[in-house]
Amino acid sequence: MRFPFSRTGALVLLALASGCVYRPDIQQGNYLESKTVDQLQVGMTRTQVRYLLGTPMVPDVFDKDRWDYLFYFRHGRHPYAQRQVIVHFKDDKVASFDTVNMGIGPPQTPDEGAPISKFPKI
Repeated sequence: MRFPFSRTGALVLLALASGCVYRPDIQQGNYLESKTVDQLQVGMTRTQVRYLLGTPMVPDVFDKDRWDYLFYFRHGRHPYAQRQVIVHFKDDKVASFDTVNMGIGPPQTPDEGAPISKFPKI
């Protein structure tokens, strides 16, 4: 019982520090950008759709003419954003497609360019 306040202080600091948990960004599924989905057209073949959007996340077992693309993104503690594209095929060509929440989603990544320096140029 030499240092009762330091022991109590250490416990309080430990309790406060445990509340500062890092939450990483969670990204699952096919990354769906509006500019990529805008390139999707009726009449494209399955190979063209797979090249454009990637392999479908959820292959439909009961309907081989439907591909579902899902994208889920959560930035830290912020609410999640979900996007969905459903592609319907007829005779191995795109007959129609539906989009859900394409205007909502993760922040756009900055263009890869020259690094920005905080120091003034000499």
